[in-house]
Amino acid sequence: MKLVWIFLAIIVGSIFLIELVLRLAFGFGDPLLYLAEDDIGYRLAPNQETRRFGNRVRIDRFSMRNDGEIAMPPLPTTLRILLIGDSIANGGWWTDQSETISARLQTRLASWYGRNRIIGTGADETPVQYPIDTIEVLNASANSWGPRNELAYLRRFGHFQADLVILLINTDDLFAPPPNSLSIGRKVTYPDRKPIAAIVEFVQRQFFPEPEFALPPEPGPVGVEEANRIAIGEIQDLLKAEGVPMVAVLTPLLREVELNHRDYEVKARQKLAEFVADRAIPLVDILPLFQARSEAPADLFRDSIHLSSLGNTIVTEEIEQAITVAISDQFLSHPAKSTP
Repeated sequence: MKLVWIFLAIIVGSIFLIELVLRLAFGFGDPLLYLAEDDIGYRLAPNQETRRFGNRVRIDRFSMRNDGEIAMPPLPTTLRILLIGDSIANGGWWTDQSETISARLQTRLASWYGRNRIIGTGADETPVQYPIDTIEVLNASANSWGPRNELAYLRRFGHFQADLVILLINTDDLFAPPPNSLSIGRKVTYPDRKPIAAIVEFVQRQFFPEPEFALPPEPGPVGVEEANRIAIGEIQDLLKAEGVPMVAVLTPLLREVELNHRDYEVKARQKLAEFVADRAIPLVDILPLFQARSEAPADLFRDSIHLSSLGNTIVTEEIEQAITVAISDQFLSHPAKSTP
């Protein structure tokens, strides 16, 4: 009998130790939670913070991946950029809060502005300075969002009186389904409540396949590609009505960089380029930049779609250039910033 109790104690102790290691070392048992929404489809639950595989992730009250609380309205001396997108913008659990594209942009823009405070000249040829002392890059994003999710988010929450909006999309987003909440609470990667134990979450993620769902039909007569292009146009219309410019940034899939693209992806990209050109939406296409690099394409990705630290660095640099051009164009003739 004594041996039985010893054996049970060893089993219980081992389970407790495994639970502790999974929680403290890897963050299992404390995943980010999602909310199902009728209009947006889903969004990250507000006001949560966790650490996964050593990476800190914080979500604010507007379901954005931001540190701290944002002021509404922003101070007149704040330059606010809104980055909106999917998991590439969000960074996911594999990216620390300080290493997201938005956080990197905020740091780089602060450095850029520190070197370039004079951005133009007035009517009398005297230098004028854009009077800001704070730069914010907000991050409204969630895994697998497409343009229609992002449009619905902007309709619900607004643009937070941003001076510029960056729409970061991926080739896959051109084929994103209409907003839906089929995965929320049904897939382990989209939980709506905490698991009962870290071990349970680990086992579910490692050994149980994610359920598959039939995608909802398109609500209108147009196809999925056109519906997403229309959504991008509606995002521009929404922002333009309030005098807010936007820039679109398109990231590729690994197979596109490796020249293993599919014909329908090439056609979709061409149609998008024509669409944004007709609407005078600046487009930063990352694909040629990635293809021009001498490094192995796989070095730019952590998987088939998400970017590595090197890939994020290149994208951040390109967005920074697009932002500085847009900022200069917007405020060159109107350097005095006023609260909207």
